[in-house]
Amino acid sequence: MREIPNSTPPDLDAVLKFYANSPHHQATGITVVSVDVELARMRVPYNKHFIGNPDTGAVHGGLITTMMDATGGLAVLAKVPAGTSIATLDLRLDYLRSAEPGSDLIGEAECFKVTRNIAFTRGMTYEQKNAQDPIANFIATYMIKPVGIDMATGNTV
Repeated sequence: MREIPNSTPPDLDAVLKFYANSPHHQATGITVVSVDVELARMRVPYNKHFIGNPDTGAVHGGLITTMMDATGGLAVLAKVPAGTSIATLDLRLDYLRSAEPGSDLIGEAECFKVTRNIAFTRGMTYEQKNAQDPIANFIATYMIKPVGIDMATGNTV
């Protein structure tokens, strides 16, 4: 696989605005903590609406998956040319333990390889107060739509 040319730098301001205005992120409380070419970090505050186990108060794993998908996508968008579209192709989370009830969660992801068509990410989730004991490991791939190509026709736009 050939590396994707990076002639146009990422537009992190536009990416951050997109993430902040996402109705889904607003509904779940997911926010960007930090992002650069090396690492993306997002946070989701503890919210009783997202409890997955009423007996323990632990949040539902789907919320963690959602945050990590967004964090992996953010890591990719920090590396690809401005205006590049991406879509999740494959995502895997290995849950290592339940999150502590009442704890805000942090997701970290790095995009460690970008090719012409695919970006590869990895990362982890942990409680904000306990980065040394991860809740989940994460790995995902994202499809890249290069800037200036109409996917339906293959023509340069």
